[in-house]
Amino acid sequence: MSIAFRVRAQRGEFHLDVAFETAVRAIAVVGPSGAGKTTLLQGLAGLTPVGAARLVIDGETLVDTGVGIQPPAHHRGVGYVFQDGRLFPHLRVGSNVGFARPYATDPMSVDEALRLVDLEGFEHRWPASLSGGEARRAALARALLPRPKILLLDEPFTGLDERRRAALIPYLIRLRDEAGVRIVVVSHDRRDVEDLCQALLAIDGGSVVPGR
Repeated sequence: MSIAFRVRAQRGEFHLDVAFETAVRAIAVVGPSGAGKTTLLQGLAGLTPVGAARLVIDGETLVDTGVGIQPPAHHRGVGYVFQDGRLFPHLRVGSNVGFARPYATDPMSVDEALRLVDLEGFEHRWPASLSGGEARRAALARALLPRPKILLLDEPFTGLDERRRAALIPYLIRLRDEAGVRIVVVSHDRRDVEDLCQALLAIDGGSVVPGR
């Protein structure tokens, strides 16, 4: 089991060049605001143009722009959860979770995805009726439905109080250990990922901080 990735990007005067490789399932990417954490994730997911991107999981190359392997975002095998969840307010939870089904080759059912995050019976709820923690879990279910090879989480604990943060961690650990999902979690606070992640990638100013 291994994950290896590299992203290079230029945004005005800001230059990002981050490479990392590990044999663990869950990685924390930490650093101050403006370090390049979100650019790194979105470059891997194909959500923002970058100069170069490479992502290899267990020897399978999902993305390598250097050799022309550059599938669109919905064909990369990458699940992405935005910082604010971004559930569609005009769709019920079941329709939100099932949104990616037409683009997936082997999607799980909406019921199965909701079970993974303990939201059975929420199919007909509106996003506005969910608590902050429930909305994050619904966004997780939506990202999991296409059976991604890796799950990228951008600040999944932002806006949650301590109780809801503590409640979300066990679901992510279950995905890591029971479902075998590889996870990369971006955070500005190491406390958010101490229990979940098995490797730490610290970046600042667009570069890896050694020995952190």
